[in-house]
Amino acid sequence: MNHKNTYLINGDFTQRISPLDRGFAYGDGVFRTLLMRNGQPDSWPLHYQKLVADCAAIGIVCPSAELLISDMQQLFSVTENQPEVAKIIITRGEGARGYAPPAITNPTRVVIKSAMPKYAPDIFVKGVDLHQCETRLPEQNKLAGIKHLNRLENVLARMEWNDENLFDGLMLDQQSNVIECTMSNIFARFDEVLITPDLSSCGVAGITRQRIIWLASMLSLKVEIKPLPFTKMALADEVIICNSLYGALAVSKVGHKKFPVQNLAKNLRDALKV
Repeated sequence: MNHKNTYLINGDFTQRISPLDRGFAYGDGVFRTLLMRNGQPDSWPLHYQKLVADCAAIGIVCPSAELLISDMQQLFSVTENQPEVAKIIITRGEGARGYAPPAITNPTRVVIKSAMPKYAPDIFVKGVDLHQCETRLPEQNKLAGIKHLNRLENVLARMEWNDENLFDGLMLDQQSNVIECTMSNIFARFDEVLITPDLSSCGVAGITRQRIIWLASMLSLKVEIKPLPFTKMALADEVIICNSLYGALAVSKVGHKKFPVQNLAKNLRDALKV
């Protein structure tokens, strides 16, 4: 694969990541994954707002929106008819050995171009099956909600299954509360109430999750953000997962527990325009 067509580092096609980069050494950074349509980032204001907030949470100065847009314009063609994927990574930059960050740093920015995943058409009708992960998420309120580069729990969880019929893996916290999937947020509907897990102790707060919270009233649903024990989720009328690439999908099964597939995921995709 020709790297000149797939990634930029600090706006340069030829630059490399230094072994002294703290993102490489410690996972000291954040990232976003975006849907690109005709060379333009979908929901860019929300993505950039979250990127700035996540950078600020760990004390990194986020590159300007203009710089990142310029990078994406170099990588993505406005004439491309098929959706594509952009991944933006921001690290603290280079530093000497040791955990203490330098007083002054020059953040590293990376933009990666990827093909859109090939989703089987029937998942948008029949829903998806999830693996119930044994790997649990630890609590860390200083990092909760942030899409930081320390994703080893997700890596270990994703290693738990090789069944191509399983779409994603459901992850719980140490108290057996549902938090998220390895690459998705989650909602459970009980009558006219849509519950999404409280992410104040762990998990990633994605922008599609936020958009669904805002859009729920259009579907006559009330959203509650609170702890969601797995035993309670098992009683839900519908369960859906969401992210920026596929929008929303119904969950048909988690482990051996089956869920009814109704219209919520489709209605949400229509509202999200995904």
